[in-house]
Amino acid sequence: MNTPPENLLALARETAAAHALDPALVCAVIEQESAWNPWALRYEPAFYAKYVGPLCAGNALTPTEAEARAFSWGLMQVMGQVARENGFAGRYLAELCDPAAGIAVGCAVLAKRLATAKGDLIRGLLAWNGGGNAAYPAQVLARTSRYS
Repeated sequence: MNTPPENLLALARETAAAHALDPALVCAVIEQESAWNPWALRYEPAFYAKYVGPLCAGNALTPTEAEARAFSWGLMQVMGQVARENGFAGRYLAELCDPAAGIAVGCAVLAKRLATAKGDLIRGLLAWNGGGNAAYPAQVLARTSRYS
């Protein structure tokens, strides 16, 4: 693991606290998702087919916006569609690569996932990750001690 830049570490801790999240957990999610690279992104075609494609009927979305919603963006790898569903109003989803914006949206979504799981951290982390990787919660939790 590379040591995260101090400014990003401080921002992650501060934003986590503002969302009543454990800062070590948020830092562990960031390490797991992007290895602290604010420019990380990944296209997920299956996500597009299932969640974004149906929204494209009647040209409700521009082609660029539609494709961008199927990318995960920035430090916390927030899906563009999830960001929009949770009120992200930036003109471009690439703005989620700005650490402050991406962590703020990511923390808001993570807090919702954990609340929905009613305190079950494993279920909350699975929901955050989309449930496709059963080992994800253990992978994240193994990283938390680095940030405690």
